[in-house]
Amino acid sequence: MSTNDVTLGSKAGEKQTVIGRERRMRLPNWLYGWMVPVIVLALWEAASALGLVSDSALPAPSRIAAAFWQLCSNGDMAEHLMMSAIRAGGGFLLGAATGLLLGVFTGLGKWAERTLDPSIQMLRTVPLLAVIPLFILWFGVGEFSKVLLIALGSFFPLYFHTHLGVRSADRKLYEVTRILQYSKLMLLTRLIIPAALPNILLGIRLSVGASWLLLAVAEMMGASAGVGYMIQDARVYAQTDIVFVGIILFALVGKLSDSAVRLAERRCLRWSNTYKG
Repeated sequence: MSTNDVTLGSKAGEKQTVIGRERRMRLPNWLYGWMVPVIVLALWEAASALGLVSDSALPAPSRIAAAFWQLCSNGDMAEHLMMSAIRAGGGFLLGAATGLLLGVFTGLGKWAERTLDPSIQMLRTVPLLAVIPLFILWFGVGEFSKVLLIALGSFFPLYFHTHLGVRSADRKLYEVTRILQYSKLMLLTRLIIPAALPNILLGIRLSVGASWLLLAVAEMMGASAGVGYMIQDARVYAQTDIVFVGIILFALVGKLSDSAVRLAERRCLRWSNTYKG
């Protein structure tokens, strides 16, 4: 064995040792997302313990955790969370289904796009908060007005991205389907939907976020239960810790919903060869 072979072998061994150390030192992927919240909570708790922040305006995380546990133990948390989930889920399903169907419809036909899309795009620019007084006048402050407001907010992101996805399909693939004499159903299921699927899933993620965002607004305009109502009621009685509990609940539930859609996205788009970083 020559000297060069020994040198190359030692370098390869050192390289494998370094790689092994890097793998042992590397944190699990799921842990990276918790680093910033844990650091912020630790600094927050320390500042509250040292009296650097007002306990009435910014209660310590330990006090917020105690309020969270109290709400869970007396059953109020389950009631509020269930009502919020029903409202958000119903509004999202109604708005998303309408947005998906209209997005495919206007994306497929030029006549539908010229006729319907300008009006929808014009309505998209109207602030949803400006529609709330009109909804109250028309439908009152009952459950229907709340679900309809959430549905309206969920409609536009999915409609816009579905329309964009249908229009982004490769024209050459359309020509291939004509040669193969695809029926309308085959064209829809084998070309249009798969080609538009990345945009559709992105629209679903944005619609889910919009539904939780508008849920908070809807529940503050005349509800008797729900996380938004809990926050509003706590504000009246200056219970800042319960307000923070509601905010954290919205953040956690919204994150879980977004993670569920991202999981479905990874499974449905395994064929996608895009840059992952």
